[in-house]
Amino acid sequence: MKKLTHVTSSGEARMVDVSPKQIVHREALATGKIYLQPQTIRLIQGLQIKKGDVLVVARVAAISAAKKTSDLIPLCHNIPLSHVDVQFEVKKDFIKTSVKVRCQGKTGVEMEALTGAAAACLTIYDMCKAVDDKMVISDIHLLEKKKSEIQS
Repeated sequence: MKKLTHVTSSGEARMVDVSPKQIVHREALATGKIYLQPQTIRLIQGLQIKKGDVLVVARVAAISAAKKTSDLIPLCHNIPLSHVDVQFEVKKDFIKTSVKVRCQGKTGVEMEALTGAAAACLTIYDMCKAVDDKMVISDIHLLEKKKSEIQS
């Protein structure tokens, strides 16, 4: 079993010291789903939700949340992101959100991708709550993380 990196030997929370690490290209992909009533999906697709274009606002929310992750998650490092890509897959009764985050840094961007996916789902929920009281957010998880040397 791996040792917890954010806890000292005496059990205190701590921020991991990444100063000795090399700067490398890092990437993470996270996803989440929000289940909605089929009629709500149709309203979203028809741009008939009164608060506006749900997927445009959810995309901006995901990007903003990824950039602000260290403000929300206490032990996360503040990472300057180089790219956040947000995609939606709209099905009959759910919307799947995929958030890919990239940076050049000393620590991974998993939390930024996960935070972006969660924020997108929460934004869809907020924008649709007036017309659908049966929404369920689920399956928020990391699909992949990668790091590679920076090519000069």
